[in-house]
Amino acid sequence: MNIAIVGTGYVGLVSGACFAEVGIDVTCVDVDTTKITNLQQGIIPIYEPGLDDIVKRNTAAGRLHFTTDLADCIDDVEVVFCAVGTPPDADGSADLTYVINVARRFGQLINKPAIFVTKSTVPVGTAKKVHRIISDTLAERGIDVEFEVASNPEFLKEGAAIKDFMSPDRVVIGTESPRARKVMERLYRPFLLNNFRVIFMDIASAEMTKYASNSMLATRISFMNDIANLCELVGADVNMVRKGMGSDARIGSKFLYAGCGYGGSCFPKDVKALVTTGRDHGYSMKIIEAVEEVNEAQKSVVFNKLRLHLGDLSGKRIALWGLAFKPETDDMREAPALTVIAKLLEAGAEVVVYDPVAMDECRRRMSDNVIYARDMYHAVDDADAIALMTEWKQFRLPSWHVIRKAMRGNLIVDGRNIYDPAELAAEGFLYTGIGR
Repeated sequence: MNIAIVGTGYVGLVSGACFAEVGIDVTCVDVDTTKITNLQQGIIPIYEPGLDDIVKRNTAAGRLHFTTDLADCIDDVEVVFCAVGTPPDADGSADLTYVINVARRFGQLINKPAIFVTKSTVPVGTAKKVHRIISDTLAERGIDVEFEVASNPEFLKEGAAIKDFMSPDRVVIGTESPRARKVMERLYRPFLLNNFRVIFMDIASAEMTKYASNSMLATRISFMNDIANLCELVGADVNMVRKGMGSDARIGSKFLYAGCGYGGSCFPKDVKALVTTGRDHGYSMKIIEAVEEVNEAQKSVVFNKLRLHLGDLSGKRIALWGLAFKPETDDMREAPALTVIAKLLEAGAEVVVYDPVAMDECRRRMSDNVIYARDMYHAVDDADAIALMTEWKQFRLPSWHVIRKAMRGNLIVDGRNIYDPAELAAEGFLYTGIGR
């Protein structure tokens, strides 16, 4: 079976590599010539555990190809996946420019029956726009070619994307076409041999499922951060509260961790887009609006704690452990660390940063405005405080006695609640976490 995937960003490249891994012939298409040239040479543009090996292996096996033009493979493929970006516009709505361009190009090129599958995260109603664009483009060409449009939203977690794709919780497919359903079943069957977890539904419901899923997870995070902030005021421990809540099977413990806010490429963008979709249809998404409001405020919690305990931050040296929005990725989009860095620099502090994989991305964003440490211990030299922003494994059990001797101050702001306050107190540190 031959397919094409347009867009070699996070979703497109992971999807293409994993489809190729089970024997499907995949051509990944991107207009970025440099990116395609690098991929052809085995240079991966993103950090994702396991992706480097799977791309190289399937490229060498002749199952994974890269090109800058869909025309190079369109006559050989049954399915074209659209996995291009849908960044937020100024009003929070999803920018569909790239999706529309791919749909138009599809209409300009197809000469035999094919299926256009939207894998990009798009608002409800996008499939209808795509269908109309393809139909209009075919009419302009004066030809009649059978095609179907389907929706297949992705549910990949950065840092665990290969596992998520190869052994998915579920595969959601929106289509009203029996032919498209049959093709998509055949395409995904290798991943679901033990438990065929494909959920078919109408296209609008599939488009909504993606936004609803991410917004629910974001809601749980913001809810716990709201509870954590109240815990601090009333003298409760949010970690104990979480255990008590999570033991209820109706609630569960996942995504109930308090911290310094969520970031990344999905939650912030999708929450904004869902709010905008509601507004466009005359409906106020009040809970989702509150989720975003709480999260934006939560990104400043670490800075506020630093200022509370250190007072005037001018001239203070602050070490930040972690820059990426979560472990096992170099993605800093909407990362809480960016908010904290900006506020610290504005307050006149000296900021020293360290992250296991996101240092280059930080340099791209921050240039020389911060100091880049060679490791986590180098970062704390003469520091007045340490702020943990990302819960990388290597930060979990550091040599505190070594760190205490290296630091000028003794403040630890634990933005992810991974440390034991009693242990740190015994080592001579002043500890503060989130909701503890």
